[in-house]
Parts: sequence; structure tokens; C-alpha cells
Amino acid sequence: MNDLENLIASAAEKAGRLALARGAVFATAESCTAGGVAYALTQVPGSSAWVDRGFVVYTNEAKREMLGVSGETLRRFGAVSEQTAKELAVGALERSNATHAVAVSGIAGPAGAVPGKPVGTVCFGFARREGDRVSASTETQHFDGDRRAVREATVLHALCGLAAMLD
Repeated sequence: MNDLENLIASAAEKAGRLALARGAVFATAESCTAGGVAYALTQVPGSSAWVDRGFVVYTNEAKREMLGVSGETLRRFGAVSEQTAKELAVGALERSNATHAVAVSGIAGPAGAVPGKPVGTVCFGFARREGDRVSASTETQHFDGDRRAVREATVLHALCGLAAMLD
């Protein structure tokens, strides 16, 4: 394993320990990582106790159909936007038994950049359910490197964000 793979494994283990300790359950909604966050979480033994499901939604149609992202949101802000990431995360909560969700949508490259959104732009959505109430936050990060580096950095950041919601 390289250093980044070790960091990802450690972050997944930490998220799992925290989830188990707090009775949390995760769902993921992923575009640019193709299920990499869910894969990292489920590499941890015992993860079936705190991972409910993962959604891989590359197309706008999949985002709308599977997770309820608004067509208006996609038209106005684009698939790579904090608005879409928030709707992805909330949609993952609404369509799962999870208490916490993370969503990622970004431009891993080498192509796909648009004005204002260069390769390496990734939007994150973090959502949590507390009783009948759902709260969500978003952020945008810019990662350097090739497609693999952007995707790995995205997975690591998503895992750290899940852990931070519980820490």
C-alpha cells in the first residue's frame, strides 16, 4: 500500500469506529469516485453494522431518478455544484436507513473542465438525520494531480468528513 492508500484505510477505520460507538449508519452518493468511498468503508471488517448502502450516480438522469436531485438544480448549477451535492446527500438519507450520508460530485479529469470548474474541482455534501430532522452542509475542494490522484483525495476527504460529523 502507498501512503495515500494507508491514509484512506485509516480514515475508513476511524469513521467505522466512531459510527459503531455512536450508533450511526452511513450511506454514500458518489459520482466522480464511482463507489470508492463505499468501497473504502466496506474494506473495514464489521462494516455491515454501520454501512447501509451506496449509490453510484454518474449521469444527471441517475442523480434525478435514484436520489431525487432536482432537474432545476442541475440546469441552474450543474452536476458539479454544492447545491447538487447537498441534494445527493439528502437523497441518500431519504432513500436509505442511514443516519449520516456523504455525497461527492466532481471533475476528476483529464477532461470535463468548464469555466470556473477546473479539473480537480469536487463538491461534497454531508447530511445527517436526527429524528425527523435532516441537516446538511456542503463544501468545495480543489485537488491536484491526475484522475487517480483526484479520486483518491476525494475518497480521503469524504471519509474524514464522515468521521468529523461524528467526532
